[in-house]
Amino acid sequence: MDYPDIINGIFELAGGLFIFRSILKLNKDKEVKGVHWVHAAFFAFWGYWNLFYYPYLGQWISFIGGLGVVTANTVWLGQMIYYLRREKTKEIDYCKEFSKYMRDK
Repeated sequence: MDYPDIINGIFELAGGLFIFRSILKLNKDKEVKGVHWVHAAFFAFWGYWNLFYYPYLGQWISFIGGLGVVTANTVWLGQMIYYLRREKTKEIDYCKEFSKYMRDK
C-alpha cells in the first residue's frame, strides 16, 4: 500500500458518495433531467474494468473505493433507465388518449 493508492482510493470513495447524492436526487424527483444515461453507463463500465485493473496493479485501497463508485453508478444507471422508460410509457399512453379523444369528437 502506497500513497498514490491511498489518494486514488479516497478519490474513488468520494466519487461514490457524490454519485449517491445523485441517486437520492433522482429518487426524489422521479424524472431524469439534465444528464444523459450514456455518461453513467460509460463510468459504470469503466468502474467494472477498474475492479479487475486495481487488484492487478496491487492497488487494494483504490479497489475498495472503486467498489463504491461502480455500485453507485450501476444503481444510478438503473434508476435512469427505469424513469426514462416510465416517462416514455406515459407519452405513449397520452398519445393513445389523445387519439381516442379525436376519434370520439
